[in-house]
Amino acid sequence: MENRDYTLIIDKSGSMSTPDQPGGRSRWDAAQESTLALARKCEQFDPDGITVYLFSSRFKRYDNVNSSKVAQIFQENDPAGTTNLAAVLQDAANNYFQKKAAGQTKTGETIVVITDGEPDDRKGVMRAIIEASRQMERDEELAISMIQVGSDATASRFLKALDDELQGAGAKFDICDTVTMDDMADMTLAEVLLNAVSD
Repeated sequence: MENRDYTLIIDKSGSMSTPDQPGGRSRWDAAQESTLALARKCEQFDPDGITVYLFSSRFKRYDNVNSSKVAQIFQENDPAGTTNLAAVLQDAANNYFQKKAAGQTKTGETIVVITDGEPDDRKGVMRAIIEASRQMERDEELAISMIQVGSDATASRFLKALDDELQGAGAKFDICDTVTMDDMADMTLAEVLLNAVSD
């Protein structure tokens, strides 16, 4: 885990307010708890903090986020809007390659996406991941981990396809890994997130 950068992309579309998590909490609350756990974990390895994006129809990026900043970000935002995942993924990948070109990257970056629904533009998401893989020189340079909260079956199928089918569709490396609710049966979202980044 050390000597990597971590970027967390969190879905704040309207459906994230659904209260279907353990203890009757919303998906949004679960995302906040797991973001906090990741920020604390990363503070040990990555003192300059993590990058956090929140996205729905539009996205916003927060740089150098530490655990005390996480609560503030969640207080300033409420779930609303659609799931424009393609735009935010594109921005996160571009951000990495810009830093790489400027010689500011570590050994690589892990991008973790917490989402609950099917994206507005499936093809755009696939294109963003395939294009990112084509700019890479090494397989482990960029890793994208998709974590699904909630149990939307269409979203599960789509995320699975990102994991299994992109190399056949022209990706240079298999950089996308997916964790669904079924995989998470006995784990909290926070545990799944920490597993994804240390894997």
